[in-house]
Amino acid sequence: MRGPVRWGVLSTAHINAKVLPAAAAAGGAELVAIASRTPERAAAAAREYGIPKAHWSYEDLLADPDVEAVYIPLPNALHVPWTLEALRAGKHVLCEKPLSPRPEDVERCFDAAEQAGLVLSEGFMWRHHPQTAKLVELVDRGAIGELRLIRTSFSFTLAREGNVRGDPALDGGSLLDVGCYCVSGARLLAGEPESVHAEAIEDGGVDMRFAATMRLPGDVLATFDCGFDLPARHDLEAIGSEGSLLVADPWHCVESGIDWRRSDGGVERIEIPRSDPYLHEFEDVSAAIREGRPPRLGREDALGQARALDGLRRAAATGSVIELEGAS
Repeated sequence: MRGPVRWGVLSTAHINAKVLPAAAAAGGAELVAIASRTPERAAAAAREYGIPKAHWSYEDLLADPDVEAVYIPLPNALHVPWTLEALRAGKHVLCEKPLSPRPEDVERCFDAAEQAGLVLSEGFMWRHHPQTAKLVELVDRGAIGELRLIRTSFSFTLAREGNVRGDPALDGGSLLDVGCYCVSGARLLAGEPESVHAEAIEDGGVDMRFAATMRLPGDVLATFDCGFDLPARHDLEAIGSEGSLLVADPWHCVESGIDWRRSDGGVERIEIPRSDPYLHEFEDVSAAIREGRPPRLGREDALGQARALDGLRRAAATGSVIELEGAS
């Protein structure tokens, strides 16, 4: 099939304000439908984003023959059920992170996608940005010598009332909402965690603050903290035997750039042209659909992420160091 991939959006979530303008501008993608359980919201969102069709239920959107692929920005606990429903309906899927913190659910989703010959990708938009590619290139070519430590953070103050992020029934909590980026960053640079230890401060059944240490291949250590009761913070630092790389805005990629600090005291600013990570994400998944190739983020990455998140949650619950299976 030629032409842009025709996308439908499963819900009128707040994140759409960031994602949909980028998706509309992405090469190879076209927004054709949006759904909400509330007709007024569906109609309003369609008007706001210039989307031709407004569906009054998720089921109706999945039954729409004009929709080839769906973007799922629903609350965390609904990711797996609606990913499976979309795949059963013959739609390709881009599901917001985390697809699931349960490895068995990730396996089920990718098994269903592969059996149907469909593309499935987990929505970590930051992984598609040129800043991220440059960071990986610098680490891999030894710009900071031997990688030894990764330090990351992501936090903000949550206005909890009525917010799904604070609902335990919907898989709320800071680890799954923002800490998952820190886990993704460490895994990207150093491989799958071999063991993890974590502490969580809970309130109302969700972690409001979470901090962890992960041991990665090659004796690399990674530390991170995340939270809903902290000021807005977001950074990533890769520290090696001969220097460090500091990314002040690794996850949103709005103010892109990398500070390369060498062991001789010199600092070089590596500028990265500004661009929208969501645009890059939709272009990658749309190209994967049209070209019949895997997306940048497929089964192995989503499964590694789920194993790490599962281990971290178990470590915080038990106060133990958790050894992870499937690490490489």
